Amino acid sequence: MLHRALLAALLAIGLWGGAVVTAEPFALGERAPDIAGESWINGGPLTMAGLRGRVVLIDFWTYGCVNCQHVIPQLREWHEKHEKAGLTIIGVHTPEFLWEKPYDKVVAATRRLGVRYPVVQDNAYMIWNRFAIRAWPTAVLVDRKGIVRYQHIGEGAYDETESMIRRLLAERE
Repeated sequence: MLHRALLAALLAIGLWGGAVVTAEPFALGERAPDIAGESWINGGPLTMAGLRGRVVLIDFWTYGCVNCQHVIPQLREWHEKHEKAGLTIIGVHTPEFLWEKPYDKVVAATRRLGVRYPVVQDNAYMIWNRFAIRAWPTAVLVDRKGIVRYQHIGEGAYDETESMIRRLLAERE
């Protein structure tokens, strides 16, 4: 009850910019939905069809989330280490609060945090809902055929995630 009352209050005063998630849970082994979104930073626009043949790590984040900020150094490392081997990292910036929506603020945060891979804005929660994401940060790994093979919510599990990245990079279509 308290949770609903708090959410109603945040919505009423406009502090929470989130959308209600109505999608069914997304299952591993299914074809990845598209990542078409709003504005792109550091490249793009990209599509899942255009990325066929590459392993794709999709990082759902928002710049105001400390946990999301903690994951970025690891994502940067994987980007530098595995991009030439076939890994593409895409940040999907889905704001938790209204103040995280302006494009110029997302660009500034992307620069400040040293994000060098493409980032797409998802202010309307379209990509978030397609993937049935529930929390920040969430990492989703898609294989070369476009099939979702792995998901991790929150910080950590870096060794496990990198092991899966290496495994997917070693697979051939």
